[in-house]
Amino acid sequence: MIQQVTVLGATGSIGKSTLDVIGRHPDRFAVFALTAHSRLESLYEQCCYFKPRFAVVANEADADRLWQQLAAARLPTEVLFGQQGLMDVAGHDDVDMVMAAIVGAAGLKPTMAAVTAGKKVLLANKESLVMAGNLFMQAVDESQSILLPIDSEHNAIYQCLPQQSRYFDRESGVSRILLTGSGGPFRTTALEKLVDVTPDQACNHPNWSMGRKISVDSATMMNKGLELIEACWLFDVDADDVEIVIHPQSIVHSMVQFTDGTTLAQMGNPDMRTPIAYGLAWPDRVEAGVEALDFATMADLVFSAPDEQRFPCLRLAREALASGGTAAAILNAANEVAVDAFLGHRIGFTDIARINETVLGKASFSEPADLEAVIEADFYARELARELI
Repeated sequence: MIQQVTVLGATGSIGKSTLDVIGRHPDRFAVFALTAHSRLESLYEQCCYFKPRFAVVANEADADRLWQQLAAARLPTEVLFGQQGLMDVAGHDDVDMVMAAIVGAAGLKPTMAAVTAGKKVLLANKESLVMAGNLFMQAVDESQSILLPIDSEHNAIYQCLPQQSRYFDRESGVSRILLTGSGGPFRTTALEKLVDVTPDQACNHPNWSMGRKISVDSATMMNKGLELIEACWLFDVDADDVEIVIHPQSIVHSMVQFTDGTTLAQMGNPDMRTPIAYGLAWPDRVEAGVEALDFATMADLVFSAPDEQRFPCLRLAREALASGGTAAAILNAANEVAVDAFLGHRIGFTDIARINETVLGKASFSEPADLEAVIEADFYARELARELI
């Protein structure tokens, strides 16, 4: 039976990789809906190729423009817009699975809509768990949605954990999770030179091809801090049982240690199509278009502990996790605003962590009763970060 897939964030790097894998298996997958925020030409080209039932854009003006293009091409794709459009195609009765790949807080509500509708959710939007982890995981339990992590690190952990639980289960012999990170482009840069880093330099990741926002997060290692928070919710694990390890080659994507001394690692070339294919086909496996590792030609694999003086955002993520409530949502919101300001040449690279720390220090945290409380905290943190900038 062909699985109907909604791709939230189709024109981003994860979305495009998802469509690459889907296109290799027309006998297994079909595109039900595609969504994009601003890259209308890319979305139009994707619609021409995959012929989805729905396309969703940010606003009514963009919807009219895309509809005219699709009508001229004699394509029957229906065009929706706005947050409600995203939620409609995420939770539609005819959808089997949803790739949640919208970057940032904008992905929270549509991803939750997919979970609430009981879909198989391929989670690439880590902010859903960072912002509303408790509410999100409660919704997964209540709806019996299948939640599969797509971040390469969390996907690796998921593959290495015992099949019967997929959680941090000491009764199954699990003792520790090792969350790997490349260290980004400034792993060895002199600290005094970080103040002069440009956006283009920060976005020049040595291993991965990613969007600009996540590339900057990788350079500050805020991305790894957010992944720590995500891992704790995904696998029901305490932060003290997760160790972050710098691994510049990005070959070992993460590891799980067991009480008998065994360490299981998931390895592969740094290509997001591997975890995407795993999620799409789960519990089966399909060809992803990624070359297997050639161990005969592989260079040395290097591991080290992260330096929190170089990467203060790691410390901030641990502090937010320990504070609980809306702290992680506030940190995430401040970071999104700060990174946007850095990419716009309005602040320096090292100002990102400074703004994040100041916002976190000024905020108060309470356990959110619903998504509206999370969104309110997100709004507050953004306003405070803008004032600081």
